[in-house]
Amino acid sequence: MKTYGIIGNPLGHSFSKQYFTDKFENEKIEAQFLNFEIPSIEKILDVVDSNPQLKGLCVTIPYKEKVIAYLDEIDPLAKEIGAVNSIQIKHKGDKVYLKGYNTDIFGFGESLKSFIEGNDFKALILGTGGASKAIETALRNMKIDFISVSRKRTEKSISYEEITEEIISDHKLIINCTPLGTFPKTHTCPDIPYALLDKTYYLYDLVYNPNTTLFMAKGLERGAKVHNGLKMLHLQAEESWKIWNE
Repeated sequence: MKTYGIIGNPLGHSFSKQYFTDKFENEKIEAQFLNFEIPSIEKILDVVDSNPQLKGLCVTIPYKEKVIAYLDEIDPLAKEIGAVNSIQIKHKGDKVYLKGYNTDIFGFGESLKSFIEGNDFKALILGTGGASKAIETALRNMKIDFISVSRKRTEKSISYEEITEEIISDHKLIINCTPLGTFPKTHTCPDIPYALLDKTYYLYDLVYNPNTTLFMAKGLERGAKVHNGLKMLHLQAEESWKIWNE
C-alpha cells in the first residue's frame, strides 16, 4: 500500500495524520499515513529504509532545517528559505531519491490573504526557527516589511525585551512562529506587551492545536482580530499532496 507520513518530535500535537487519513477515506484513495516520531534527524534514513512503499513525508518541528543535509535535491524555493517541510520520495533503480520542498510559504501566503486585506502595514515575526523562514519569504513576496523577534538579539532579530511601545504601534500584524501555546502546554505564549494591543491589530498563530491559543485569547481580550494555523495546514498539505504525486 502507498504510504505517506510525517517526521518530527513530538508529534502529539500534529493533525496531519488525521487530515490525510480522512482525505484517503473520503476520496477512496488506497493509502495510509503514519507518524514517525524520531528522536534525532539521522533516523530519517531508518524510516525510509524500513518503509519501501513510502512516497512522501511531511517535516515538522524540530527538523525543518536539519533535514536538508539528508536530501538528494532541494527545490530552489526551499533552498532560498533554508527550511523543508515536505519531501518527495522516488525510487530510481536501487536508489531512493529524496527531494525537499517548502509548502509552508504557499499555505501561509494564501491563508494570510483571506485574513487581511492589502499590505499597508508592518509585521512582527515571533520566533526564528524553521517555520519562520517560510513566513519571512512570504512577507517579502507580499511586500510587507517585518522585524523578527528571538529570545536573544542577533544580526537579523531583536530580543523580546527590545519590543518597545513604538515598535508595537508600528507593527499591526503579529505572527507567532514559536511552538508556545501548543497542546499540551496551552498555558504558554510569547512574551509581548499584550496590553498595548487594540482592535487595529491582527494576530496570526501558526499553532492550530488548541483552536484558540493563549496568544490569540490575549489578543481577543484587547479587540484584535485573530487567526490560527489550521487553514495554513490544510493548504500546505494539499500542496504537498500534489508534489508527492507528480
